[in-house]
Amino acid sequence: MIESALVRPPSATFAKGITSGGLGPPDPKLALEQHEGYVQALERAAVKVIRLEPDPEHPDSTFVEDTAVLGGSSAILTRPGAPERRGEIPSVRRALGNLVPRLHTIEAPGTVDGGDVLETFDRVIIGISERTNEEGARQLAQFLQIEGVVSTTLDIRGFPRLLHLKTGISFLGNARVFAVPSLAGPARDLGYTVVPVPEGETYAANCLVVNERLLLPAGFPRSEAILGDLGHTVIPVEMSEFRKMDGGLSCLSLRIMF
Repeated sequence: MIESALVRPPSATFAKGITSGGLGPPDPKLALEQHEGYVQALERAAVKVIRLEPDPEHPDSTFVEDTAVLGGSSAILTRPGAPERRGEIPSVRRALGNLVPRLHTIEAPGTVDGGDVLETFDRVIIGISERTNEEGARQLAQFLQIEGVVSTTLDIRGFPRLLHLKTGISFLGNARVFAVPSLAGPARDLGYTVVPVPEGETYAANCLVVNERLLLPAGFPRSEAILGDLGHTVIPVEMSEFRKMDGGLSCLSLRIMF
C-alpha cells in the first residue's frame, strides 16, 4: 500500500534541463498543469501527496524519483549519474529524514538514478545504465540487503532508447511486467510473465500501479485497452511536456509504502 508520495513541481527553469528527445522545448505553464493532474491522480488513488518547493537551480528536479530509493524502512539517497543533478539530493534528504527511520547514501564513485530501480513482488531489479554504474548498483544492493530486500542487476547498456531501466518496463503486480521487446527476454529469464508494450507505444512502458489504480501516460489507446482488459483501473495522465525532457510517469514521485 502506497501511503504517501513526494513530488516537486517543475520550476521556471524546467526547459533548461537535460534532454535528448528532440521533441522541442516544454511549455512551462502546461507542464505545471500536467504536474497538478499527476498529483490529482495520486490523490484519487488515496495517496497523501507531499509537495516540495520548486528548485530553479536544478531544472530536472521535478523528476524526484531519481534522487532516492525506498527499501524496507529506509531511504537510500542516490548519487545521480548526471553530475548537474547531484545538488538535488540535500533537499530530498531533509524531506525524507522526517518520513523514514533510516537514511543511507550512495558514495563516489558509485552512481545510481532511481529510474533504474524496479521494485517487484519478490525482489528489486537494478538496471546498469549510462546513469547507474556497477559500483552504485553494488552499494545499493548492500543497503537493500541490510533492509532484508533481495535484489538483482540487469545491464541495459546498449539497449536502444533506454535512458533508464523503467523507461522500458513496469511492474504490474504479482509476477507480471509491462515491457518493451528488448526487455521481454531478460524479464522472462528472471521469471516474470511479460505483457508486451504495443508497437509504437514505447513511452507507455513507464506506467505505475498505485494502490488499486494504474497510472498510464495519456494518448496510448492500445496500451490502455490491454491493461484494462487485465483488470486494471487505468487513469490516463497527460505527460507530453515531461516526455520532451526525457521524463517518464514514475519519475515524478517518490512513493513511500507502509
